[in-house]
Amino acid sequence: MSAQASSFTPITGVFPVLPTPFADGGAPDAAGLRTLVRYLLACGVDGITYPGVASEVGKLSVAERLEMMAVVQAEVTGRVPVIAGVSSGDPATTIALAQAAVAGGCAALMVAAPPDRPTAQAQIAYFREVTAAVPGATLMLQNVPPPVGAGLDPQVLIEVLSAVPAIRYIKEETLPSGQRLTAVLAGAPGGLAGVFGGAGGRYITDELRRGAAGTMPAIELAEVHVALFAAHRAGDADRVRQLFTRMLPILNVQAVFRWSLTKYVLKKRGLVRSMAQRMAGPVLDALDQADVDAFLGDIDDLLLRPGTLPKAAR
Repeated sequence: MSAQASSFTPITGVFPVLPTPFADGGAPDAAGLRTLVRYLLACGVDGITYPGVASEVGKLSVAERLEMMAVVQAEVTGRVPVIAGVSSGDPATTIALAQAAVAGGCAALMVAAPPDRPTAQAQIAYFREVTAAVPGATLMLQNVPPPVGAGLDPQVLIEVLSAVPAIRYIKEETLPSGQRLTAVLAGAPGGLAGVFGGAGGRYITDELRRGAAGTMPAIELAEVHVALFAAHRAGDADRVRQLFTRMLPILNVQAVFRWSLTKYVLKKRGLVRSMAQRMAGPVLDALDQADVDAFLGDIDDLLLRPGTLPKAAR
């Protein structure tokens, strides 16, 4: 066994994807991002993911990604593992982001299977190029559906995993995620350490039942996701289902409104100053906000008390 293999520590549990807070003028808010990291640490998350789709990564420049990733790593200071999203439409950019993330001490690199590589061999060539540039790094293949990603079928994922052993994890976001997770786990090589779910945690009960290693939801209800995963680890399926059912109304709103919902809840909870977003998409109106307020009231007993939350940076 190699030194790299013997020192490998599997990652599992709740790894929320940090959003990118923006000031009202549109600039990334580094102080606000530090506040959100402190919130996640207070919730007891197993790790942190940044950036990802929930971070509006498609609207961040490379310089902004590097700057904000450095903010996250500096605030975490090794207390939990950080998974760095380094996907890009340009392999050279992906490699530059990956090298910076590794230098900053990330636990794994999350790389989306690119949509412009239609065959298994093309995907293998891409991931081999990335891994060659960051030898020894652990990769997580993010299987996002088109048009953002390739939405690879399980048999193709298995072929890629077999050819690129540095890929130790998959984040499965192509639906039905549970069935795909089952197929991948059944056929994957022994080097696969785990499959994570995404999609905001909307399918977490199915994913956990099928052997998911963890989940990467948005962050607005992080403490509830942590409680749910703790119940799963304790073998309490009834509690898992109860917590999921109580979160579901907000998860349903998040499926439609994405960044708008996340930032509204974070502002409502005093964790961000602004709800500014760069990504296009529907925005909550007054009636939507009233619904979310009511849903938050229904789960108030599951949330950290306001006095224990970090304050939005001023």
